[in-house]
Amino acid sequence: MFTEKEIAYIHSQHLARLATVSISGQTDVAPVGFRFDGNTFFITGFDITKTFKYKNVKAGNVLVSLVIDDLASVQPWMARGIKIHGTAEIVERDGRASLVIHPKRLWSWGVDDVAFKDGKPLSRKANQA
Repeated sequence: MFTEKEIAYIHSQHLARLATVSISGQTDVAPVGFRFDGNTFFITGFDITKTFKYKNVKAGNVLVSLVIDDLASVQPWMARGIKIHGTAEIVERDGRASLVIHPKRLWSWGVDDVAFKDGKPLSRKANQA
């Protein structure tokens, strides 16, 4: 589902924003740390069970959006990122809960124009506005 450049970009980032919806329809978006295995995202935390994101998924609203983005430069303006729509499930291992995000659809911008080495951007095509 992800291109090699998208995977390299994801691995170069440390934070994302995860959007969930409560049973009453209230949206919530929260910054999250994540781990990515090339297909699936894993969201953990000190005690994720006390968060809205966990409670919203536990209540049955499993549709989520995840955004990973940054500014490669502000002069010139070079935004890049990936937005993912997918589903979340709660997984418990060793008494610790986490959310597992299964991507279903994605959009990316500015990522294919950047080369990465060791998780750091090297260059960007000069013809990008």
